[in-house]
Amino acid sequence: MSVKKAFTMIELVFVIVIVGILSYMVASSFVRNPLREAADQVVSHIRYTQHLAMQDNHFNSNDANWFQGRWQIRFFQNLSFTNVLPPIKNYDNEWAYSIYSDRPNYTHLPNLTELARNPLNQNQYLSGGYNNTLHVEDEQSMKEMRLKTQFGIQTITFAGGCRGGITHIQFDEIGRPYNSYITNNNPAGEINVGFPRLIINQCRITLSDGTLNIVIAIEPETGYTHIL
Repeated sequence: MSVKKAFTMIELVFVIVIVGILSYMVASSFVRNPLREAADQVVSHIRYTQHLAMQDNHFNSNDANWFQGRWQIRFFQNLSFTNVLPPIKNYDNEWAYSIYSDRPNYTHLPNLTELARNPLNQNQYLSGGYNNTLHVEDEQSMKEMRLKTQFGIQTITFAGGCRGGITHIQFDEIGRPYNSYITNNNPAGEINVGFPRLIINQCRITLSDGTLNIVIAIEPETGYTHIL
């Protein structure tokens, strides 16, 4: 006659504890990390900007300023909308970004004809809104590209191979990244004063939520973009 063995109370408690620990670990892996989400999105959009530049070469031998119209991604703050529909919310100090090709007028500022379209929704622009060009709450803007509202990003800083005050990245037809505006103090042979120059050292873009930071790196020459 066989004897059936039952679990002891200690064994049951042990199993419950183990299951609880495993459940916590699994649940923790699904906890939302807005800072990382923001960085992943920015990396994806920087790579898409590079793709646009390589696929849409704007070289024009009859236009001495053609290079100013290369595709670029630009981060900016303090949205203002004085000549369009009034904003419902206060967007002071809101960090957002746009992807655009500054042509044919070369104003260094995007307009609706220059902004890239969202490849997943052609009715939207790849912009979180830009001053008096595209309203921040317009359905044609992308809320995901308003980094403060969507991800809690408080500051964005450029460093390393990128100049701190120039928060944009431009790519040429072979995917090389450009950033810093050239000054009169730069060596002779550079492009005219006021235009971007080739990045020769790793550019580092730091996103901060006020407590934690995450750094995005753009490598010189290749333009390879990744999270450090």
